[in-house]
Amino acid sequence: MTTTAAGDHADDERTTPAPVGVGARPDGTATAARAAASGGAEATFVGGPTLRLRYAGLTFLTDPTFDDAPAEYPGPVTLRKLVGPALVPAQVGPVDVVLLSHDQHADNLDVRGRALLADVPLVLSTPDAAARVPGVRGLEPWEVTSVGEGVRVTAVPAVHGPPGAEALSGQVTGFVLQAPGEPTVYVSGDNAQVDVVAQVVERFPDVGLAVLFVGGADVGRFGTEPVTLDAPRAVAATALLAAARVVPVHHTDWAHFVDPLDAFVDAARAAGQADRLVVLERGVPTAV
Repeated sequence: MTTTAAGDHADDERTTPAPVGVGARPDGTATAARAAASGGAEATFVGGPTLRLRYAGLTFLTDPTFDDAPAEYPGPVTLRKLVGPALVPAQVGPVDVVLLSHDQHADNLDVRGRALLADVPLVLSTPDAAARVPGVRGLEPWEVTSVGEGVRVTAVPAVHGPPGAEALSGQVTGFVLQAPGEPTVYVSGDNAQVDVVAQVVERFPDVGLAVLFVGGADVGRFGTEPVTLDAPRAVAATALLAAARVVPVHHTDWAHFVDPLDAFVDAARAAGQADRLVVLERGVPTAV
């Protein structure tokens, strides 16, 4: 595995995915069982921010959360989990890489999720997370590392709240995955800023699959400003990601979400975007 500086992606071999045919739900979004694929990517929604993504021969897992519900997590802000995961770690199976947006909040890394990290060969996150969690490899924004056979992982910016939120929310990262013959994948992490999505699209205009952390999470720290994409911002992000199918995650399961999944689906339908959403059924492996 190798690491390179930011911006070394211009000469990568890329393939724009073919248009996706979908089976329609009553709301117009793709059904999980009937979404067709270009390339071999497969996603399974575990719950919260946790998604198993099989991509280019590797198994990736985003933000592991496997504690049973209900549960409360005390801290500067007490977080309350409402729904447990659709799968336990044994059902998820072996994981090659964890993409951890950040470690400091229980709704992105809970007790059982933290324990799982010890069994994963590579955990990528922020430099701050690497300083706190043994075995984590920290990447600076726009830093690139190679994994497996030709998979490039680029850390991309994320802001967990309004501009300047880092002082209270801490450092957060998103990721972009690239591999020959596969769609470029953007995983937003806990990002609330549409401008950040615009930066990612500027560098990676061929994103074919976007995993957006939505829900409009509000922990009362920033007035009316959410700490993840609310429905209007998720619609704006989807518009910027013009070539991408969009998989929403982190939209339910916790009490601090203001705009649950239906709010985003309704707003996307009103904006003419519903046919680009792939709404996953919990625990169901789905070609994306």
